[in-house]
Amino acid sequence: MHKDSDIILGVDPGSRKTGFAILIRQEVRYSVAELGVIRAGHLEDHSARLHLIYSEIGELIKRHKPSLCAIETPVYGKDPLAMLKLGRAQAACILAISLAGLPVAEYYPKAVKKSITGNGNASKEQVAYMLEKLLGIEAVNISNDATDALAVAWCHSMRKDDVSAQNPLKRQGRGRTAWGSFIQDNPDRVKGGK
Repeated sequence: MHKDSDIILGVDPGSRKTGFAILIRQEVRYSVAELGVIRAGHLEDHSARLHLIYSEIGELIKRHKPSLCAIETPVYGKDPLAMLKLGRAQAACILAISLAGLPVAEYYPKAVKKSITGNGNASKEQVAYMLEKLLGIEAVNISNDATDALAVAWCHSMRKDDVSAQNPLKRQGRGRTAWGSFIQDNPDRVKGGK
């Protein structure tokens, strides 16, 4: 591939459905090589789901040989058990990417939405609409999980040279962590706070 080209793997992890996207950037042109969902919901055993996710991400990497990888990082949830399972699914994806010798960047959902729409609180429909316009695809027939993964890949393509953007827990100006920013942006989600 040309030196001004990248193959980007974007992942939206989930214990039942993990979205993935392979975005190709050639100079200033973008195309989608593959887009889909790893479906693990039919498996009752959580460890079997994790194994399937890990294996499928590994196969994607072998097939497309991405140079860049990015994954969405969950930041909150109502159900602690669901968040735990989601974190494990994310870890399975990160492990597959890391063992392939590739670096992986993590992005919060708000950062992903902002990179595409300019608004960190954009709806999934707004993100899908912008991806349609930016990439010339019809997102209407694509699952939300795959669209989210494509959005993660796009976000990384836009921010790949900004190392601080790739680590969501890195301190952000004035000594605040990304968690501090999240709490400030979402005071209604903090329990027991003032």
